[in-house]
Amino acid sequence: MKFTEHLGAHLTPEWRSQYIRYEQLKDVLYGGLEKLPPKDENPDSVIQGHFSSFEEQWFRYCDEELEKINTFFAEKIAEAGRKYTTLKNELHMAGSLKVGPSLSTLATSKKVTLAPEPSKKVKVKTNKKVNHLKFAFGEFYLSLVLLQNYQQLNFTGFRKILKKHDKLFETTNGADYRKEKVEVADFFVNKHVDELILNTEELYISELEDGNRSKAMKRLRVPPLAEELRHGDWVSCRVGFLAGLFLMLSSVATITAFFTDHSGEFDIAIRIYRGVFLFVLVTFLLAVNTWGWRQAGVNHVLIFELDPRDHLSYQQLLEVALLLGVLWAISLVVFMFNHVLGIESYSPNLVLVSFLFLFTINPFKICYYKARFWLLKVLFRIFTAPFQHVGFADFWLADQLNSLAVALLDFQFIICFYAHDWHVTNPKDMICDGTLYGIRPLVACLPAWFRFAQCLRRYRDTKHAFPHLVNAGKYSTAFFVVAFSTLAKSESVRNDHFFMLWIVAAFISTCYTLTWDIKMDWGLLDKKSGENKFLREETVYRSKAFYYFAMVEDLIFRLLWTLTVSVGELEIFHSELLKLILSVCEVFRRFIWNFFRLENEHLNNCGQFRAVRDISVVPMETNDQAFLEQMMDDMDGLVLNKRTGQRRRRSVMTKSMKKISSKTDGVVIKRETEVIIENETLTSL
Repeated sequence: MKFTEHLGAHLTPEWRSQYIRYEQLKDVLYGGLEKLPPKDENPDSVIQGHFSSFEEQWFRYCDEELEKINTFFAEKIAEAGRKYTTLKNELHMAGSLKVGPSLSTLATSKKVTLAPEPSKKVKVKTNKKVNHLKFAFGEFYLSLVLLQNYQQLNFTGFRKILKKHDKLFETTNGADYRKEKVEVADFFVNKHVDELILNTEELYISELEDGNRSKAMKRLRVPPLAEELRHGDWVSCRVGFLAGLFLMLSSVATITAFFTDHSGEFDIAIRIYRGVFLFVLVTFLLAVNTWGWRQAGVNHVLIFELDPRDHLSYQQLLEVALLLGVLWAISLVVFMFNHVLGIESYSPNLVLVSFLFLFTINPFKICYYKARFWLLKVLFRIFTAPFQHVGFADFWLADQLNSLAVALLDFQFIICFYAHDWHVTNPKDMICDGTLYGIRPLVACLPAWFRFAQCLRRYRDTKHAFPHLVNAGKYSTAFFVVAFSTLAKSESVRNDHFFMLWIVAAFISTCYTLTWDIKMDWGLLDKKSGENKFLREETVYRSKAFYYFAMVEDLIFRLLWTLTVSVGELEIFHSELLKLILSVCEVFRRFIWNFFRLENEHLNNCGQFRAVRDISVVPMETNDQAFLEQMMDDMDGLVLNKRTGQRRRRSVMTKSMKKISSKTDGVVIKRETEVIIENETLTSL
């Protein structure tokens, strides 16, 4: 593998701009070689003059790269040192609660040697504290590994480019530069990262895992960057087999549909199989999304806050999607041959849906247990949106549900159908297709409600009316669309004023959501886009045409609802088939949306050079955090007032730290905090 490819595969995406620009330096080398006058046609003095001029320019570029890397490394190592001190202090604060040789002992021990047995409530709090500390140390350890990798890659890049320089120009200047500047550069000689890694391991082993080194290192160790799965070949083999099986079964079901009589069952069959198919399609396209993000260097693992040591790859997602697709196709084939097999028409789908439900909530640690558990946790936070903190994964998945509104309605129909309509012979007695008790409109509003509630929660947490309340307004338009649509269809459409209100509400919703997609979610149409006209200043994907295509595609697919009014209401085309086609288009639109939404989030992380999750084990209120940020922005952290500056800082800081101390799971540090703040004030002034 060429070093350019090796660098691209192993670098930390959020720090991409801070690595050695190996490819550009290589282009400079070859450009300089081409510009050198031919030896046969020019005297040595001319050639030497050109070579000296090029060398001066070349090593100036090297100096700039070296300075950039040293500066970034110094910032990161200082940040790592501060973080280590913070975590160590928090560990010691939590350690004041322990009754044994380690925090792990406190979390699991039932016998107490130095104190009475703690109450159950204290034990629960301590368990949470220990788990949070483990999580924070794990993320910090990952950041140290990334920084160590940063050192190694940059030194290797300098060594290789300087060696290439000496080989092309038949000189030893590159080797001399490496010895004089690169090998003594701070980013290379500084071993503080190695010390921090060892110290973190020792703390984690002794304090959080009760001396169990193998268990601790199993949780801390990070697999080599860009390493393929150990059993990647087997996963690929299974994916190929399942893909072939799915195509064969789908072909059989399609051909059989033309030669078997299912009159009277066609509409119901579409509705009970469509929802499962849409979820299978979403999973498949998510696998493609994951592959695309990985190829472009978009760190979806960080954005979704997944475990970097254990998460599903795009191959595994493909395997899951195709496995579900095969089960869906088998059920469909059995439905097609139900008369031959002598079974009830709709029983295969009941078995399929029941199996998928049990598969998802299966508590046993098999079949990607951690991924299923993560999905269920996120879904729980979505369903309880107003009462839960909202993270990126929460509102991203809720947005996916907004594109699966038809699938959710189909699942509501499935439950109702098997509970009531399955064995009803008179069509007039069937209730699942109507708006009885307003259940179907309510289900149709659920995805928009989830996002609406999340936006309100985000506003409560941040107090920022923009963008959260404005975003909530976007989702509220869906309530009017559903309401007017339901009222319009309850009577004759042509004579009902609700029909016009439905059209107006749908048009407003379309304009609102389209603008938000392109401007806010994707960050496009930026005034400072420079050469990237109508886009943004920085882009990740190589082709600009991809961005323009996405904007046009989003516009077209957002307007496809007009077909339900024209083609659907006039019954020019089968309504259930039309819904199937439109819902597939909506899933595809969301698939494209995912690429640019995560790209925009990734660029925000890149702007902050954020490569790992920032975990703090001390809860902090919004007001406290805002004050501390303001204090850090001011010189020496002082909130100055000509006469009362010292007293103000001391009193406010003490008050703020008292609040924080009261939230550290019962660790009382009130007196110590006052002393520290007082000493710091006296020293600073």
